[in-house]
Amino acid sequence: MSKNGAKRVRNVVANAALLVFCLIYLSPIYIIVVNSFKSRAEMYTNVLALPETLTWEYYAGAVQRMDFINVFKNSLIVTLCSVAVIVVLCSMAAWMLVRTRTRLSRFLYSFLIVTMLIPFQTVMMPLMQEMNSLTKALGIPMKNSLGGLIFMYAGFGAGMGVFLFHGFVKSSVPVSLEEAAIIDGCNIWQVFWRIVFPILKPTTVTVIILDVIWIWNDYLLPSLTLTSNANKTIPVMTSLFFGTYTIEWNMAMAALTMTIIPVIIFYFSAQKHIIKGIMAGAVKG
Repeated sequence: MSKNGAKRVRNVVANAALLVFCLIYLSPIYIIVVNSFKSRAEMYTNVLALPETLTWEYYAGAVQRMDFINVFKNSLIVTLCSVAVIVVLCSMAAWMLVRTRTRLSRFLYSFLIVTMLIPFQTVMMPLMQEMNSLTKALGIPMKNSLGGLIFMYAGFGAGMGVFLFHGFVKSSVPVSLEEAAIIDGCNIWQVFWRIVFPILKPTTVTVIILDVIWIWNDYLLPSLTLTSNANKTIPVMTSLFFGTYTIEWNMAMAALTMTIIPVIIFYFSAQKHIIKGIMAGAVKG
């Protein structure tokens, strides 16, 4: 066999293996969507088969049971506000940490990076106790409130946000532009918002994408923080279908499908920016 023939065979085998891997990887999504249209009896008969009849009754039941409009609004508010706070504060902090070359700035940057290595499960109980203490001290409800949840997301997202912005500022934002702006009469706020922040667009988009996917799909932190159904987010409300003795699989699958559709749409509309933003934020040697 010639070299070209062998190369074509290797390409076909590699593409076939990649296709099989993709099908296996996407199989849970197929199972969720298909079974959201089935009755419980039909689901238990064959999980992988297509539904005999296409009905939307389980979606309607899930929307009613979850109060979907309200929980969708809660998820949207928490996600948008948390991401906005993370982007603004982390970009400003990273810029100042790069431009302020002191031991304190290096310590603060290292401290923020270390927080990325700490599992949430190790700090969740002390965090809840601290939130109770803040509620008593400030008189502001930090638990069972969307504002308190946004505050906690901003803290947990700071490490990764500063890390990505720090690398981009260090490698791709020239000091000469800032100096020229100051000579032209800009103060420090104008330098950041008119000169630095527009240059940070690739990393900003990357941070937005990663944090939207994380916050929208997160279950653990909202389940610990929010107790009333009026404040709960979509992932937390899906637990209504998982009872102690019975599980309403068809409604649960319908609820999960409605949960992942917005983030999938958002991801595919912005995916081209992910690799570009991460590579742009890499520190040049």
